[in-house]
Amino acid sequence: MNRWASRVSVVLLLLALTASTANAQRRVRRRSIVNNGPRYGPHIGYNFDAKAVLLGAQLSWPIVPSVDLYPTFDYYFVSGASAWALNFDVKYRPPTRYDAWYLGGGLNYLHGSSAGASGHSTNLNLLTGLEGRRGRARPYVEGKFMIGNGSAFQLLGGISWR
Repeated sequence: MNRWASRVSVVLLLLALTASTANAQRRVRRRSIVNNGPRYGPHIGYNFDAKAVLLGAQLSWPIVPSVDLYPTFDYYFVSGASAWALNFDVKYRPPTRYDAWYLGGGLNYLHGSSAGASGHSTNLNLLTGLEGRRGRARPYVEGKFMIGNGSAFQLLGGISWR
């Protein structure tokens, strides 16, 4: 009889440890935002210090639900020269009601050339923005401050798809 009671006790203990509450009985609304994979798309903007329009592309790759790797490419339309930048940033979405606001930072590699001369610089990026968080197409607007050999501010907007 003792052996039977101890086996039933062990089975009941295992069931109690592995059982979870039913979803229908929960009163807390589940999050509707799911990070299924990378998002990519184009963007357009304006660099206020260089007085140049920019066109580029971005990739947002989720690491954890609130942190994304965020590499981008920008091409600047400057007269008599060419300039482009690669940005290696990380975005963080703090817990807010709609999870639309993000902030981040990273590195910026800027390359420019004009009339036979070329140069490059590495800068620090600080960025913040708002991004739509529902659906396959997600529009966003972003401000980016580049600190380094001279500083620059640019404002851009774009769209990302899954």
